[in-house]
Amino acid sequence: MMSRQAFLCSLGSLYLSLLFVFLLMDVYARPANNSALKEKSADSKDENEILPPDHLNGIKMEMDGHLNKEFHQEVFLGKEMEEFEEDSEPRKNRKKLMVIFSKVDINNDKKISAKEMQRWIMEKTDEHFQEAVEENKMHFRAVDPDGDGHVYWDEYKIKFLASKGFNEKEIAEKIKNNEELKIDEETQEVLDNLKDRWYQADNPPPDLLLNEEEFLSFLHPEHSRGMLKFMVKEIIRDLDQDGDKKLTLSEFISLPVGTVENQQAQDIDDDWVKDRRKEFEEVIDANHDGIVTMEELEEYMDPMNEYNALNEAKQMIAVADENQNHHLELEEILKYSEYFTGSKLMDYARNVHEEF
Repeated sequence: MMSRQAFLCSLGSLYLSLLFVFLLMDVYARPANNSALKEKSADSKDENEILPPDHLNGIKMEMDGHLNKEFHQEVFLGKEMEEFEEDSEPRKNRKKLMVIFSKVDINNDKKISAKEMQRWIMEKTDEHFQEAVEENKMHFRAVDPDGDGHVYWDEYKIKFLASKGFNEKEIAEKIKNNEELKIDEETQEVLDNLKDRWYQADNPPPDLLLNEEEFLSFLHPEHSRGMLKFMVKEIIRDLDQDGDKKLTLSEFISLPVGTVENQQAQDIDDDWVKDRRKEFEEVIDANHDGIVTMEELEEYMDPMNEYNALNEAKQMIAVADENQNHHLELEEILKYSEYFTGSKLMDYARNVHEEF
């Protein structure tokens, strides 16, 4: 039987282990701003259906200012990204990757050029766009109770508050009678942010009434140039410390940080800063003057910008181009599979010869 002292030691070890895990989780989840909109619960399916998502597939930066860590996989795999799971068999993933390689290599010369990769990136980005359109149809029906093809702000507000746990009938009755709603401060802040987005998505004449296309812009700002500008303004507003509506490198990398009390967590934090610094200096700051303007950030955020897609293609090739011929061979993509697919394929060289 375990002694009392041994039991207490065991409990102490368990506590330290859990504390370490929570510290790592805190560093990984560094918030980009203090907006309550970004702190919403993901427990409610209905809420997820009607709230603009934090993560937009195929977009280089999240709506809260974080870099999209899965961007390369999203624009290389498209809908097939879900098939490359961590627990999938490496052999099956290799075969899937070989099929993708043959699709990107449209001239069948056994290597991928920057132009071929650019075309593929644009195709996969459009795939994400179409997926968002299909999802929007379902979400729009969820907030259009009378099915008239239009949603008033008050209709959306009722559905949103219902998803937050409020009684839908009571809320609807109070809004109808212009009665005061007793809403907590955090929920009210979310509503205020959503109403701003609603106004931006509402094409002239402004009537706070959205059709399905406008609702798509509300949920997915990447589908609308006007909403893309609004998203950029929100990001700069949250990161801009001196109010000049521009971003310096220090502003871009100085987001709130969780307490770091161990070396491994500090290393993760340093990598996070390194990634943001590299993206700022090499990609976002187009003229390399040390300042990112709204225009530069908007160009960077635009998922259908062909120039950006070409630059991305060149960067993706450079990562795995071991023979420095400015193209990608199958062996190179298989070796750097984790970068392209998120799945590390072991013994790639031996297996690729087997499968050839």
